[in-house]
Amino acid sequence: MTIPAKFVTGNIFKHIWVMTITSAVGLMSMFLVELLDMLFLSMLDIPAIVAGVGFAASLSFFLVSINIGLTISMAALVSKALGQQRSGAARLLTSNILVVTAVITVMLATAVWFNIRPLLELLGASGEPLEYGIRYLQILLPSQPLLAIGMAMSAAVRSVGDAKLSMYATLASSAVNAVLDPIFIFTLGMGLEGAAWSSFIARVAVFAVGFYGVFYKHRMLARTSIPKVIAHLRDIFVVAGPAMITNVVTPLGNAIVLKAMSQFGDSFVAAFAIVGRLGPVVFGLVFALSGAVAPIIGQNFGAEKFDRIRETLNKAMLFNAAYVVAVSILLAIVCPWLIIAFALDEQGALLMQWFCYLVSFTFMFNGIQFVANAAFNNLGRPIFATTFNALRATVFTYPFVYAGAVLAGAPGVLLGQALGGIIIALISVWVAYQHLAKLEGAQ
Repeated sequence: MTIPAKFVTGNIFKHIWVMTITSAVGLMSMFLVELLDMLFLSMLDIPAIVAGVGFAASLSFFLVSINIGLTISMAALVSKALGQQRSGAARLLTSNILVVTAVITVMLATAVWFNIRPLLELLGASGEPLEYGIRYLQILLPSQPLLAIGMAMSAAVRSVGDAKLSMYATLASSAVNAVLDPIFIFTLGMGLEGAAWSSFIARVAVFAVGFYGVFYKHRMLARTSIPKVIAHLRDIFVVAGPAMITNVVTPLGNAIVLKAMSQFGDSFVAAFAIVGRLGPVVFGLVFALSGAVAPIIGQNFGAEKFDRIRETLNKAMLFNAAYVVAVSILLAIVCPWLIIAFALDEQGALLMQWFCYLVSFTFMFNGIQFVANAAFNNLGRPIFATTFNALRATVFTYPFVYAGAVLAGAPGVLLGQALGGIIIALISVWVAYQHLAKLEGAQ
């Protein structure tokens, strides 16, 4: 049975809209539940718990970033094979990438589990927040391989163009988490451990829906073997290697920011953890852009339709800008209610105000870099995405964040991170268009 390449024809903006909205609904629901986690845990009136989960989330983000790198490889390779009308190759790639994903994530989760304390201490955790972070991760980490495989299967489904089923995977996870969180945390009195167990079970839901998509609905799996996996390793890691590094350096940058924030005390760290969960919820469409446009670019690259790739980039940028401005204005309006809802003290309220009134508008540049990264990963230059993300997380984070801390305290840390991101995003998108022009000229 041939798997169709639906993105090489039809209205580009409609493809972007459908893929982004369906991806964003799933992502935003997942991020919303994580934000509710923070809301429920803040209701326990123990700031050290919220700070501990913030440290744990930063460490967990490293592992999730590896997952994202592997899903990028899945999307890029499978969508390109479909654009070339090679359904058999797409199925074998799907199977082999899932095998590689399972092996890598089991090894990494095991290594982190046995080194949780020193890793959290490296991020600046100490005292009660450190102990809470350890307890949280000891429960959650064993579910990491299930999450990774589920995410990879969702990427395979999205590469076919089945945006709805990919969305259902994250919606199922969010629904499970949202229902179990208050039951485990409050009704059963499990507190922090309840939040961890509800997240564990939610990851099982991601795996279950993804498995249904690739195995039953789209029949995307092929019989494989160790020699076949080995034969595909080079192709997989040409994309996945740089993509994994690209995504790992993002939490590295966040770790630098968290370390800088930790010097100002638990209240600022707790508020930073809340802001870190709030941003992805309200800017879910921005975070969804990279994954949404990836199969559109990939299929058209396979079909050598460069005019449609350029149109995809242009319209994705416009979509991103309009959305960020609208949501940032809304955030500025509701900021006082957010401060009340999360019971933030004077220090936490100050950080929230800086985020809502100023830093939120800079998410436009996050979206610009996400789109540029999607172009690099799907147009044969994943190393470009790696380079720009590495620069963003280090050269364009460390000096800006610490200068901000000196000049404006904890809020200056947020502003410094945003300023560095603006500069590198503008450079990366310029290079993306230059690379596309070179490909068009070589056609």
